[in-house]
Amino acid sequence: MPAPPTVAPARPRGLQRWLPQSLFGRLLLVLTGGLLVAQLLSAAINVAERDRLLGSSFGMLPAQRIADVVRLLDDLGEAERGRVLAVFRVPPLVLSLHATPLTAADGATAWHTQMFASRLRAALGGDRPVRVEAREGYAPAAPVAGGPGMHPGPMRGGGGMMGRGPGAAAAIVRTEVQLRDGLWARFDTELPEAPQALPWRLALTLAVLLASVLALSYVAVRWVVRPLQRLTEAAQALGQDLNRPPLPEDGPREVQQAARAFNTMQQRLAAFIDERTRMLTALSHDLKTPLTRMRLRADLLDDDEQRLRFESDLKEMEAMVTQTLEFMRGLGGNEPRQPVDMMALLAALQADQQAMGRTVVIEGRAGQPCIGVASLLRRALSNLMDNAVLYGGRATVRVEETPDTLVLRILDEGPGIPEAELGRVFEPFVRLEASRSRATGGTGLGLGIARNIARAHGGDVVLSNRAEGGLEARLSLPLRRA
Repeated sequence: MPAPPTVAPARPRGLQRWLPQSLFGRLLLVLTGGLLVAQLLSAAINVAERDRLLGSSFGMLPAQRIADVVRLLDDLGEAERGRVLAVFRVPPLVLSLHATPLTAADGATAWHTQMFASRLRAALGGDRPVRVEAREGYAPAAPVAGGPGMHPGPMRGGGGMMGRGPGAAAAIVRTEVQLRDGLWARFDTELPEAPQALPWRLALTLAVLLASVLALSYVAVRWVVRPLQRLTEAAQALGQDLNRPPLPEDGPREVQQAARAFNTMQQRLAAFIDERTRMLTALSHDLKTPLTRMRLRADLLDDDEQRLRFESDLKEMEAMVTQTLEFMRGLGGNEPRQPVDMMALLAALQADQQAMGRTVVIEGRAGQPCIGVASLLRRALSNLMDNAVLYGGRATVRVEETPDTLVLRILDEGPGIPEAELGRVFEPFVRLEASRSRATGGTGLGLGIARNIARAHGGDVVLSNRAEGGLEARLSLPLRRA
């Protein structure tokens, strides 16, 4: 069966140029984009809610602890205060008493110190003087010597507050609160770290979840698209082998229905082609019988000139009938395909042409065989050579080979074909009278038959005019097709 002409895919425009061209790629892009947006929104909502909860409780526990200690110190005497100071000598709350404050009245400038100061004032209540200042590390100030209830802050060696290494900066807030007797209670407190914009644990959780869903999406999309790829491959192979094995009717219900419809279409096409072939075979036999009788009657004519003309007309009619039936019969594609030695085939055709006094030159060499039907390939090459010799005087066949394709360029030295007619000459019975006369023979089917044979083998025939004059017929055939 002649293969359908190859249709070039439409070039994408606008936004389509930036989208994947396969259904698999587009489905995966939609799923990936949707999951990514959902994950980002989920992360934003979680971080916002976490920040709200942390902000509402930030510094509340240290502020309440300081307020309780201040109230306790207000009710104690000097001796009891000394024992309290001995207890609060270690982090996270370091206490000392001083006669005067060392912290500026407006020292709370950072957001966390301002929030801590507001929490502390709310816990203390009243109009008690409070000063808050953010500090880096811890260096206790020396108390006023001899002051009542004075107790020096704890001294450290090298370590710094909260057990941090040397030079490590701690998020420390120095708070000074005035007691009822006028002394200032100084608290060096380490506040909890400010919340990060996106905790690494949350980011890692979202990344693992996104990667897992994407992997599952990849498998699911590939699983869904694979039957479509199989159907596409079967449709492409149908034009080259109508008797190919049917598609397996398995998978989801929709896939089963598509495969069943495709197999039904293939069976109907095969039955139609088979019926047409049988009908044309019978028609060929019925047409040749009267032609044979007419040839016998022509031999009985006494006038030699009339007999020769009559026999010439009969030969032309027989050639038209034979080539027309071959064209409509689908080129006999039921023969098995096997490796064909193209160089041997070209040499045989060259010998046939030379036996008829024609000049055919072969240039280049093919290193590997082509999978196909030898008789059909011979007919296609013979038609192209006849066309080149009859209308160009001689033919040159140039053999070019790539890892996947064999290209045979048949060149002639004739007048060529108008550019507008290069595609029309493949149509049945089309002959360009300006350059092709009936005296050269032919029915206008040779080029169409050659192209149908090439397409039935997965290749094509393309005509083009040469710059130096003449016509080039480019026959391309795939080398790696089972």
